[in-house]
Amino acid sequence: PEQAQAGGMNPQIFNSFLDGTKSAIELAAVSNACDLVPQDCGLQFPACGVDDLPRLLCPRESGGILDRKGTVEVVSSLERDTRPVFRDLRWGVYVTFEAPSEYVARCFNEYGLLTDPSGQYSTMYKPYHLIGLELGISVASAALRGEATGTSRAWSGDAVATAKRDLKPGEMLDGEGGYTVYGKLMPALTSKARSALPIGLAHHLKIKRPVAMDQTLTWDDVEFDAKDPAIAFRKEMEATFG
Repeated sequence: PEQAQAGGMNPQIFNSFLDGTKSAIELAAVSNACDLVPQDCGLQFPACGVDDLPRLLCPRESGGILDRKGTVEVVSSLERDTRPVFRDLRWGVYVTFEAPSEYVARCFNEYGLLTDPSGQYSTMYKPYHLIGLELGISVASAALRGEATGTSRAWSGDAVATAKRDLKPGEMLDGEGGYTVYGKLMPALTSKARSALPIGLAHHLKIKRPVAMDQTLTWDDVEFDAKDPAIAFRKEMEATFG
């Protein structure tokens, strides 16, 4: 908290990093840019150091924890009992990938890459994620060259509003990092089927029926103005890509 205050951070936005909302939003963006389908459970936040990335972050049938191949996950830098993870990746980024052939799997071994016990999955990572320094390059690329650093290729993932506590009719939602809801990642097809309320629009909407803690909020749970430009655009997106 002291570091956040010294850095002039918005307390509610800072809290959205702690409750998992920002991870859900960012991994939804990655899912849509890379056409990766989120896990049915969302994000598991496993406690995992860099040496265990290829062992844990592969499909269950291969000995890992993931629902499927071609998905996204965030690792925790703390064990469940709050002990620090050995060689954590708190500040970094990574990608885990499968060898497409026996030749590539052999190269994993020959070049000394970290692998799972089967030797079929490996990981590359950076210990730092310098977003404040990298952002300027993306802005300049977009402004000067019309070149996007990343852009959505599909609607594969969605970050949806989920109740932090039991919500009663008449209460107002206060968005990411607030007291009422947090963002949870889910496959876009599941979000569309449930008529889920996106976390990005869960601001200043009134609850019109009880919602239990940890339940996904739907459009039917809230009062909203269908003519609001942001909501109208979202509804158009659901109709177009759902």
